[in-house]
Amino acid sequence: MAKTGTALGCEPVIGSLTPSKKREYRVTNRLQEGKRPLYAVAFNFIDDRYYSVFATVGGNRVTVYQCLEGGVIAILQSYVDEDKDESFYTLSWACNIDGMPFLVAGGINGIIRVIDTGSEKLHRSFVGHGDSINEVRTQTLKPSLVISASKDESVRLWNVRTGICILIFAGAGGHRNEVLSVDFHPSDIYRVASCGMDNTVKIWSMKEFWTYVEKSFTWTEDPSKFPTKYVQFPVFIASVHSNYVDCNRWLGDFILSKSVDNEIVLWEPKTKEQTPGEGAVDILQKYPVPECDIWFIKFSCDFHYNAAAIGNREGKIYVWELQSSPPVLMARLSHMQCRSPIRQTAMSFDGSTILGCCEDGTIWRWDANVAP
Repeated sequence: MAKTGTALGCEPVIGSLTPSKKREYRVTNRLQEGKRPLYAVAFNFIDDRYYSVFATVGGNRVTVYQCLEGGVIAILQSYVDEDKDESFYTLSWACNIDGMPFLVAGGINGIIRVIDTGSEKLHRSFVGHGDSINEVRTQTLKPSLVISASKDESVRLWNVRTGICILIFAGAGGHRNEVLSVDFHPSDIYRVASCGMDNTVKIWSMKEFWTYVEKSFTWTEDPSKFPTKYVQFPVFIASVHSNYVDCNRWLGDFILSKSVDNEIVLWEPKTKEQTPGEGAVDILQKYPVPECDIWFIKFSCDFHYNAAAIGNREGKIYVWELQSSPPVLMARLSHMQCRSPIRQTAMSFDGSTILGCCEDGTIWRWDANVAP
């Protein structure tokens, strides 16, 4: 008997767009940071002393804020890049050897700036990418390791402490267009997932190169003399989307990814140990996000990955519960004055505060209503 189609029970479960009202949020603040678009916003999950601290990037500016009680947002620090034509697209929190927080930012110039927020000075600049940087992420298990995704079709692993470019993920099996997003696996320290304009998600392993990662911490010579290695072949390539993939995040061993087709997809990569690069994809769930059909809109999660928040091109935010099947829409956030595309959201440690940074230079703060 010939077989065609999808096995019953294997279809992805699609979430309903009717909010469950499990958690209600209200606008508690709106800040106009400037005129230039804000592309990224992120809470500091690296250091529990600073969970209420967040940063934004827009134009050639990096700004650090703190969320206080009653919806108050206090500005703590601001950095202006010496190049007025710089436009930062991404930032991530990392940390120095003494535990002081670093802010790592990159953008159109292809230079990664590492800012020491303790001394309020520029710590290092990483030059290596041949084009603009679309995302920087930090390894939470080793927060002096950061990874960058670039328009130059490569992903690079850096040690912010020593200034070394350890690995470059590119080459024969690499991306064939801009890399838009990258993420470290939460528990498998060797694994990385990247995605981009070639419509694919690639999973890479650093296992056989790990001695170089360790060497980067003790290297005392000039960082440029470090034997940077190329990782040319991913262990898995997935074609889950038929268009640009601009955000991917690990959810345990599963992956959440989004394209420009108005949804986030949760899927499981089924790798074959014998044949690297090959394997199957099991699409588990879909989280619809209406009017989310422009590229470079990134979602965020709270610290424990209980929920994901994503903005859309009309200034609305959808908050999805991640640990339920079928998916539950916890809240849909909208305000009549918030109509500009929300490029990125940031969820606080426990998910009780959600920030949205907009193309019109505004930051919106939403706080969960506390039950009386």
